[in-house]
Amino acid sequence: MGFKFDWFMKGMLGAVLLAFLWPEPGAKGGFLQPELLNKLGVALVFYLNGLALSLASMKDGALRWRVHLLVQCSTFLLFPLLGVALLWGSAGWMAAPLQIGFFYLCALPSTVSSSVALTIAARGNVAAAVFNATLSSLIGVLLTPLWMAWVLHQSGGNFAVGPVIVDLLLWVVLPLVLGQFSRPLLKDWASRHKGLLQKVDRITILLLVYTSFADTVKEGVWSRYNPLLLLQTVAGCALLFLLVLALTQWGARLLGMPRGDRIASVFCGSKKTLASGVPMAHLIFGANPAIGLILLPIMIYHPLQLLAGGMLAQRWSGAEATPS
Repeated sequence: MGFKFDWFMKGMLGAVLLAFLWPEPGAKGGFLQPELLNKLGVALVFYLNGLALSLASMKDGALRWRVHLLVQCSTFLLFPLLGVALLWGSAGWMAAPLQIGFFYLCALPSTVSSSVALTIAARGNVAAAVFNATLSSLIGVLLTPLWMAWVLHQSGGNFAVGPVIVDLLLWVVLPLVLGQFSRPLLKDWASRHKGLLQKVDRITILLLVYTSFADTVKEGVWSRYNPLLLLQTVAGCALLFLLVLALTQWGARLLGMPRGDRIASVFCGSKKTLASGVPMAHLIFGANPAIGLILLPIMIYHPLQLLAGGMLAQRWSGAEATPS
């Protein structure tokens, strides 16, 4: 399984370019009404996630406790600790919104679709990957804003976690639950139209990317920073990915996991979700004029993890190949 620069990747670049060329419709007060549209978009994304979530498919992977331990600790402990180290090491030379963006990347849950797809391609334990990637998404609804609240408080910022949790419950958890409750009625229809629903999900995310960057452009945020900012982001994302990849492989060997479990652990433990990260950012940082800059690390990390993951999946797909 190799990296494919598909329509969604092209759409992300197009959404960012459109925001720089024509930001007015997606900025605050624009005719797209982003204040309401963004929340409705978040609700739609998580409703579709709930509709697609099969709890029965998670049962086979529920007993792999060593995989759960490594993946969830990597996602919500190792990554954030590396994020804290990055905040400390970049003080004075990295733009503050980009620092926040890197930590936000570190605080996000794992991604479901690519973690499972790469595990399948590498002949790993698919049930364990499904269970842990899904569990990570559910845990992240609570832990991601709590990590952000702690870091922003440490840096002297003002972050009211209560209203954010309420927004997450209303626009993330409730649609997710409604999607799950509607599965008995709609799962066959959803299965027949899986491709269409995925396109709706991705187009909604692209709309959220556009409004994020449109507001940033309208506020003149990008004119304040050095053009080398993009290079810093790419280098930081690459370093972060390589560190976590090495540490998760070492942890899997230390726990004595069989080959299939090691593959699932590495792919789930090193991934971060763009699909949930963009919507959640609108609830956590919606009032921040630099939200586009905050989202930059996850937008760089996403294709990077797919590119590296595709190459690793090809390498490990042989019957005798193992993560090393």
